[in-house]
Amino acid sequence: MYLKSSNNSLEEALRIFESMEFKDRVSWNSILTGFSQNGLNEDALRLFAHMRYGEVEVDHYAFSAVLRSCSDLGTLNLGQQIHALTHRSGLESNEFVASSLISMYSKCGIIEDARKSFEETPKDSSISWNSIIFGYAQNGQGYVALDLFSQMKKQKVKLDHITFVAILTACSHMGLVEQGCKFLKSMESEYKIAPRMEHYACAVDLYGRAGHLDKAKTLIEAMPFEPDTVVWKTLLGACRACGNIELASQVAGYLLELEPEEHCTYVILSDMYGHLKRREDTVANLKQSLGEGDVRGI
Repeated sequence: MYLKSSNNSLEEALRIFESMEFKDRVSWNSILTGFSQNGLNEDALRLFAHMRYGEVEVDHYAFSAVLRSCSDLGTLNLGQQIHALTHRSGLESNEFVASSLISMYSKCGIIEDARKSFEETPKDSSISWNSIIFGYAQNGQGYVALDLFSQMKKQKVKLDHITFVAILTACSHMGLVEQGCKFLKSMESEYKIAPRMEHYACAVDLYGRAGHLDKAKTLIEAMPFEPDTVVWKTLLGACRACGNIELASQVAGYLLELEPEEHCTYVILSDMYGHLKRREDTVANLKQSLGEGDVRGI
């Protein structure tokens, strides 16, 4: 309960955990997973070390959590050591452990080892498929991700909302705007999966990377629910990449209403105004030096 409340409650969760006279596997897994999911990765690694040297059996929940922390920290060597532990424990091919291994190797840029983990796990559910599609998408191999998606459908593996986040990410990174839009539109009509906020965020990123800011804004306005900060931040990032200060100012206004104390919004907007001011100063100096007629194209 405390772990899922907020970051401010993590200390209370840890206090209760430490006060327990007998800590079983469930309590260890709860605190370990909670710390890992809340980004306290170094604390999660320390907890895992204590767990290992105690008399508690390390199961697939614990391995999945600690591998997630290795993934977020980018600690390849430690991740490989834990991979060896999963092998000795006979849990290497567990779909949750395999999925965490795939994510860890992918985030560390070792896509070949991610693929090995994928090939060694059962492929009857979407868990490992989603991880490997994400892995290829994040490593700039979107066409391999699309091919895996096709294989997944051929093998009649049930697609879920995470599958479409993965494939939309692949389309976004490859600039496949038309194909990405088809996937988004087909979710509900063909697969009976209602698009969620994260799917719209992916689609906004898809349009933004391609420079279609108007289409991204239109998509946000047509969403069946109010956009969250992730969607607006995605559009703001696209505005910065395209240098559209006018739209960026509007988006920043929405963000500051939702998160008035979020300093990143101020930083991005300030940086954009800074670039605009420097450009205007440069043009003014060139006009003064060369004459108005010579710099009409600037």
